[in-house]
Amino acid sequence: MIILPEILAARIREEGERSYPDECCGAVFGTATDDGAKSAVSILPVDNARDDGESYHRFVITAEDYLKAELEARSRRLDIIGFYHSHPDHPAEPSEYDKEHALPFYSYAIVSVNNGAAAELTSWELAPDRSVFYNEEILEGSQT
Repeated sequence: MIILPEILAARIREEGERSYPDECCGAVFGTATDDGAKSAVSILPVDNARDDGESYHRFVITAEDYLKAELEARSRRLDIIGFYHSHPDHPAEPSEYDKEHALPFYSYAIVSVNNGAAAELTSWELAPDRSVFYNEEILEGSQT
């Protein structure tokens, strides 16, 4: 489960619309409990570094951008608890490519953007053995 304040869910949707027809991406900062529940506090949009003409259905967060996000999270005494990206004109479900590039523990929020308008927002967590993504419940709470 991930607690995602309404304002952050709205920002993810806005990022998806802004970057359409390309994929947007970014980090999700927050805290996690021992039982696996995550609580999002903020997001950090990252420029999609995919530059081979594939950015309409792929995203890349460079090692440099990941390091910047990690340092930003630490400076705020938070953790990177996940990442988000958009699926332009596709469902908000992880692709095989997403599974191949994901890591267990993190939440992977995906917003479907259809003809430039944000639609469904889902979240997924990769099984520890990396075999499958599990749909993760999103609780859209008010800003904390």
